[in-house]
Amino acid sequence: MRFYYYWIAVIVFAIDYITKKIVATQMNLYDQISVIGNFFLITSHRNRGAAFSILQDQRFFFIVITILIVAGIIWYAHANRNSGKGWLLTGLGLVLGGALGNFLDRALYGEVVDFLMFNFGSYTFPIFNVADSGICVGVALILIDTLISAKNEKSDKASQGEDKESNEHEQQPV
Repeated sequence: MRFYYYWIAVIVFAIDYITKKIVATQMNLYDQISVIGNFFLITSHRNRGAAFSILQDQRFFFIVITILIVAGIIWYAHANRNSGKGWLLTGLGLVLGGALGNFLDRALYGEVVDFLMFNFGSYTFPIFNVADSGICVGVALILIDTLISAKNEKSDKASQGEDKESNEHEQQPV
């Protein structure tokens, strides 16, 4: 299971691909299916931009950036594969699967199929997909790993400082 993060990426990619295909082939654009009243709806939507529909119609830019990000994730995951950092590698796997899922849509169709819609009273959260969820959860796990690592480094430095102080006190002549 040394490369489990690649399996995570494959699972996210597969679920994303299947759900997008179902929505794209079984629903007309802007059709809605209520899952939980007006709170959660499956809504057939297309996004030609990035998160929250920013940078619309920048297909070439997104393709180039995604290739660079995917290469960076693979390199970084490979470099850290033996670090024992489960949060980090799981997060990288989720981000990788999500990035590849949205990359495929952009490369083939010039737009991403989005379908998960949540309403909070009069506010509608921007419609998203499984790939977007993988990316967001993955980034959260990477941030958690960063915070844990920073805390551990701080504790290690503090304990090294205490050890150094105790050694200095022991070596001073009486």
